[in-house]
This record gives sequence, structure tokens and C-alpha cells, in this order.
Amino acid sequence: MSAPASAPVAARAVELRRLHHDPQLLQVVNVWDVASARAVAALPETAAIATASHAIAAMHGYPDGERIPVDLMLDMVGRIADAVDVPVSADLEAGYGDPGETIRRAIGLGVAGANLEDGLRPIADAVAAVRAAVSAGAAEGVPFALNARTDAWLLGRDRPRDERIADAIERGLAYLDAGATCVFVPGDFDDDVVAELVDGLGERRLSVIGLPSIPPPDRLEELGVARISYGPYPHRLALTALQDAATHLYGGGVLPSGIRPLT
Repeated sequence: MSAPASAPVAARAVELRRLHHDPQLLQVVNVWDVASARAVAALPETAAIATASHAIAAMHGYPDGERIPVDLMLDMVGRIADAVDVPVSADLEAGYGDPGETIRRAIGLGVAGANLEDGLRPIADAVAAVRAAVSAGAAEGVPFALNARTDAWLLGRDRPRDERIADAIERGLAYLDAGATCVFVPGDFDDDVVAELVDGLGERRLSVIGLPSIPPPDRLEELGVARISYGPYPHRLALTALQDAATHLYGGGVLPSGIRPLT
């Protein structure tokens, strides 16, 4: 009897969950198309990659925030998953109106994990979305690695620091209880906030984004963080390099030597 179609993605999902829970910090560099995915996946340090919804939307000419049609988003994350041999965690925003169905379709395209954001919706609604995503994975026979995002810090700037942390922990624990693999709390914060979040959520349960004030990877690993990703910033970095190169060429410069042939 041949293995079910979901077997390869199930194996990748198992590996992706292990990477989140391993004592070593999981670093995932965000990509936006097949070329960027292959370039990152070719590096020996790459254990998994993540997609950036903002960058994929921009590539298609759409603003961020689920303005891109879900079919276009899923087409690209599926192409990325098919192009690399490492697990892919897709940024699927808030689930495009139907988190369970969006996750089910993503799994069918080879995606092993995903971000799902709460946008500070009522906690009951956000928990229901997490449960729907986890249930979709279970129905497909895939232990889906869900990185449940809460915007308690990012969108709560008008609230006191301690209240934002407490809300992130309350929401995060509810998402973990609903089956999430870890909790993504994006924000530009220091060691103290990271330590409080880890203390509240548990070791290897917090995921962060690599903004300027975030501690470096070795410190995050010491603090018990599970994962760091970089959101739209690798895409912005690439476009900055492109503009700088174009300015140099327009100014009479030449292409540098040592350009690597990437496919």
C-alpha cells in the first residue's frame, strides 16, 4: 500500500514542531518567492524557512492585511513549499475569513506550519480560529506546527507595559491550550519583556521577530525563546540592495565581481 499524499508534509510538520521545541533557537529567514526560498534553503544553516505575507502581497502589487486574494497567496506558498526540501511555515495572516479551510488548503500544497494572527479580536474568536486550524491539520493527518500570533504588544501601545504583557500571556496560554505549537508575540522589546513572556508561556513556547531592540539570537536561546523570524525585513533588505546597486550603476559604476549564480 502506498503512503498517503499527506505523508511527506506530515513528516515535515513533525520536524518543524521538533525544531520549535528543541533547546536550540529556531531561526527562520522569511522569503517571498521560489528564487528567494531556494537561495535561503541552499544555506547549510537553514533548517526551515518562513514566508512573509507582506512581501508576497507586495510582490503581487497588493498592500498587507489580507488584501491579496487567498488563491494568490496560497499559490505562492505552495510553490515555495514544492521548491525546497526543508519545512515551510507560511504566514497566512488571520486565515482569510476561514482559518480551517485556509490551513487545509495550505497543507495540501505541502505547507507544514503557519502563522495565524489574532488582530486583538475577542479571545474566544481567536481561540476558535486556532482550534479550527489545528483541527484541519488533524483531519489531514498532519501535526501542523501552528505559530499562533497575538498582537497584544504590537497593537496595544496605548496600554501600560504590564497590561500588554499580561494580555499576551493570557491569550498565548489559551492558544497553546487550543493546540498551538508556540505563541508569536511581535514587538520591539528588550530582555526583560522577553524573560517575562517566557516565564508566563513556558520555555520554547515564545516566538519573536528580529526587530532592532530584540536581543541577539544567542541571548534569546539563553532566555528560552523557541523561534525568531524576520517578517518583511529580508524583502526590504533585498529591495534596498537593488536600489543601491541601480544607483551605483546609474552613477557610472559596474557590477561587482563575485556575484553568485543562484537559481
